[in-house]
Amino acid sequence: MAVPSSRPVFALSCLAYLSVAAPASALGLLWPLMRLTWHQPLGLLGVLMIGGVATSVLASVLTGRLLPRIRTGPLVAAGSAAIALALAGEAAAPSVGVFAAGMALFGLGFGALDAALNAHAAGYFGPRRISWMHASYGLGATAGPLLATGLLAGGLGWRGTYAVQAAVQGAVAVLLALTARAWDRPAPTEPAPAHAVPAPPPAARSGRLAVAAAVAFAAVECGIESGAGVWGYVYLTAGRGLSSAAAAGTISAYWATMFAGRAVLGPVAERFGAARVLTGGVAGLVAGAVLLTVPAPAVRPAAALPVAGLAVVGLAAAPIFPLLTLATAERTGPEDATWAVSLQVAASAGGNAALPAGLGLVIGALTARALGPALLVLSLLLAGLHHWLGRRSR
Repeated sequence: MAVPSSRPVFALSCLAYLSVAAPASALGLLWPLMRLTWHQPLGLLGVLMIGGVATSVLASVLTGRLLPRIRTGPLVAAGSAAIALALAGEAAAPSVGVFAAGMALFGLGFGALDAALNAHAAGYFGPRRISWMHASYGLGATAGPLLATGLLAGGLGWRGTYAVQAAVQGAVAVLLALTARAWDRPAPTEPAPAHAVPAPPPAARSGRLAVAAAVAFAAVECGIESGAGVWGYVYLTAGRGLSSAAAAGTISAYWATMFAGRAVLGPVAERFGAARVLTGGVAGLVAGAVLLTVPAPAVRPAAALPVAGLAVVGLAAAPIFPLLTLATAERTGPEDATWAVSLQVAASAGGNAALPAGLGLVIGALTARALGPALLVLSLLLAGLHHWLGRRSR
């Protein structure tokens, strides 16, 4: 059960997530301008992102080991400062190699920040607050491209836009550093003896299969979220025949539904139980994937099913990862929850990158309509993992 947490820490968690999401979501919009500066191909961004994802995964895993020994507040502030430094370096990057190093540093900062925030939330937040924390990331991701567009229209260029983002992130890092003591948690009552044999990894003590299943669950669920958002436009236009404007509006509504779902379903989970909402979310993902798989001529207008399917996927996916994080201690015990949460955060980063890439290969080999059946297979796999984890929960 979550321990009550102060309102300032909750507000700081939301601010930290919101501030880092804005520059991350604007990269795709700014890259076409940036690559012209260095005369690089458009597709190079995918290669550069591999380094950022790898360092993010590494930082999340290491953070799980560090958190029992390092206070959360300084770690969150350090992660935010690393992101600000990365953005400043990217703004002044003289070459694409320096920019790649900035992306790697951004990944390190984000991985540490992400794991620390989720580990703290798992122990101190309830369903409402952890859902709002993740909704803040969605809000920042929605605002990022809009802010970047406004800065570009103001004549700042991509370097000026990155400089503004670095300044904002730096201000957030300073605020987090000044309030670092607000995150303090009770220290262990008795240190381990100096001659004690090193304890085995938490995963070994709490059940390797349970931790591995939760890690796989996080990777698949986040991959479904990202995959539906990345390939939804292609699916709707090339696969279902929607106009570009209608498809773009549907994808925007998909992300808006994700944000609204986290804002609304968090309080619902607090009232009726996180386990019930989590189960409903997994079932909703399967239902949404079914709607995306059913042939279009089954109803009129033909767009009704795919549009409804994406909306259901977005709404159903919204509370799943926050509530998975919140329930970690029930599966592993509180002593191992921090380590397990850090692995889940690392898996979410890997799933966000790997599964959409795999879905792209499936669509390229078959057809855009293959997105529906592919998401259905992934959703059924997720349902199986959820059922197994439910039986393992304490």
